[in-house]
Amino acid sequence: MAPKQKIRIKLRSYWVPLIEDSCKQIMDAARTTNAKTMGPVPLPTKKRIYCVLKSPHVHKDARFHFEIRTHQRLIDILYPTAQTIDSLMQLDLPAGVDVEFLDHVSGLPFSKNHMKTIHTDSVVEDLHHENENKEDPWLKMQEDARLDADREPVLSSYYYTSILSQKTLERALANHLAIKLSNSSLPSSTLFDIFIGALEENQDIIGAVKEDLRAVKERDPACISYVHCFLNFKGFLACQAHRIAHKLWAQGRNVLALLIQNRVSDAFAVDIHPGARIGQGILLDHATGLVVGETAVIGNNVSILHNVTLGGTGKACGDRHPKIGDGVLIGAGTCILGNIRIGEGAKLGLVQWC
Repeated sequence: MAPKQKIRIKLRSYWVPLIEDSCKQIMDAARTTNAKTMGPVPLPTKKRIYCVLKSPHVHKDARFHFEIRTHQRLIDILYPTAQTIDSLMQLDLPAGVDVEFLDHVSGLPFSKNHMKTIHTDSVVEDLHHENENKEDPWLKMQEDARLDADREPVLSSYYYTSILSQKTLERALANHLAIKLSNSSLPSSTLFDIFIGALEENQDIIGAVKEDLRAVKERDPACISYVHCFLNFKGFLACQAHRIAHKLWAQGRNVLALLIQNRVSDAFAVDIHPGARIGQGILLDHATGLVVGETAVIGNNVSILHNVTLGGTGKACGDRHPKIGDGVLIGAGTCILGNIRIGEGAKLGLVQWC
């Protein structure tokens, strides 16, 4: 699925080294702000041929032919921020390169003389409005929970305890995970204290939780509401438990992180090592039998079905697990072994990669 936030830049120049160097400067500037880049994509070179008569009175057939070639490149900057725009504004590209912002910004030369006149405000406003227009899953979840409780009174107590009585998404998630992962020797009250501490101290986790809710609702046809996902989808719950375990792992609380991993494996049949790094907008569909190794990396907006293994070959130590790019779809039963990279937007079926 294509990202909703994107800046497309088109460059033109008469000289290839000049346009290639300009592309590199733009992409480097975008990457310093953690934006993703795609390209540069070479576009067809435009040719214009001019014929000039050498001597129209004496040598009427003598002519000069001149050719002008305009080289073109296309760059996409994905997930840009206001910092990305500022970084691009600071660039001082040669006057021999014409830069056009497609869809967002009118084309103007990207040089010192014209840098400040580029209308980047519209880009920033688009990003701001898009964030404002995003539906808040927690507010929608509360609304849907009330409607579901009215339709099914037998579930009203369950909905009240799980969602309606909770003041924040953090407390609702901590409470629900604690109940799901508790057992006779590990009470839910103990797990709740652990989970709520991690969630309230790390708002980036809650941001990722909301993106995961949106991803499941958008990409899984079986998901009828945010409430349905939050209460019933074990892939979603396993992913959120991992986010907490990963934060504890990063803090050096390895024993506690591994305990959460074990409880998630027992309760959900999902085994994700707390050292694995996982992005936002993740869909773990069905999730049963999913195994993710310690040094694996999963990018943003990735969809993974059941019985998938992101493991090691058993022949290497250290960084030994797969790296999954943004927007990848991994089908059921796929086994990816070793420190290999799966590129952005790839779709993998039932196959063993190693």
